Amino acid sequence: MPINLSDLRRYAISRSLFKQTTLARAIVKLGFVQADPIRAPARAQDLTLRHRVTDYRAGDLERRYPKLPIEEDFFVNYGFVPRKVQALMHPRTARQKWSKARWRQANEVLDFVRERGVVHPREVDAHFGHGKATNWFGGTSNASTQLLDGMHYRGLLRIARREGGTRVYAPREANIAPADPDATMDALVDIIVNKYAPLTASSLAQLIVLLKFAVPHWQDARKTALTRAKARLPHATVDGLTWYWPEGESPRSRRHVVSDELRLLAPFDPVVWDRRRFEIFWGWAYRFEAYTPAPKRVRGYYALPLLWRDEVVGWGNLSVAEGRLNASFGYANGRAPKDPAFQRERDAELARFETFLDLTSLSKER
Repeated sequence: MPINLSDLRRYAISRSLFKQTTLARAIVKLGFVQADPIRAPARAQDLTLRHRVTDYRAGDLERRYPKLPIEEDFFVNYGFVPRKVQALMHPRTARQKWSKARWRQANEVLDFVRERGVVHPREVDAHFGHGKATNWFGGTSNASTQLLDGMHYRGLLRIARREGGTRVYAPREANIAPADPDATMDALVDIIVNKYAPLTASSLAQLIVLLKFAVPHWQDARKTALTRAKARLPHATVDGLTWYWPEGESPRSRRHVVSDELRLLAPFDPVVWDRRRFEIFWGWAYRFEAYTPAPKRVRGYYALPLLWRDEVVGWGNLSVAEGRLNASFGYANGRAPKDPAFQRERDAELARFETFLDLTSLSKER
């Protein structure tokens, strides 16, 4: 039997929402966890991990980060990667070249950090007095903070931990450059495919372009990496689109079973990250509207896709006030499913959310 769209949809959901495991193992299995600072009512990385880590609580990643073999870094976006993945991306040469004066500042700060072991940005700012600088969105921020960010991106520093959400820095030991750039690019592509499969040809190409953040020094290698990926990865054409997935897997395998459990997903969860695939699978457009002016929002500031069985039937907006979880829902076809199991599952998901947020009161729907 040929692969059809229903096979691909079930495959995408079941392989991504794998059986819950430890935090360290889940991050290795995902390969990369995208981060976002907005907390509505929890950060994206926490919302992603809650479905995949046993007894996960909001903030566990930040609390446990110093003892885990992971790093904050850029991949296709900014987030968390296993150290083995980070080693594939360094030493990294940034696209923006620094002047000699900028490198002199960086080396002075690096000596300062090495002397102290771990530093908060305000310590660097107080010691060097770098002043203010224009940031990427046109505002101003401490020049020391921008310098530390640049040093982190170039692999001179690592994030030791966070204090109140602020990154605290430590020296990073340089690793030897990978001996075979093509093989390393293929390994990075495999991490992408493992996380976001099944991928259409256009989405695969888009994600490989986004490796410009991970390995800007290999920008010219992306095109040939895409060509090799299309040649070596399993694929099939369904309704005129070519889909790719990891070697050794089959979208039609009977082991790809979708749970009856209802789930509120992060906007950047791998199940829904690919907006092209989202519309193909579920027939409506989901957009992240946190940065959309309020009058123009359709679904809400931080609408969470509502996955039930193998359908994303709508979205939920959650907030916490006076220790109580408040939830409002919208539906793609204008109303909630009539199946009584849906209401039970929705209530069960809100109860799980309260546990995740360490709330004690019952949730209510406005």
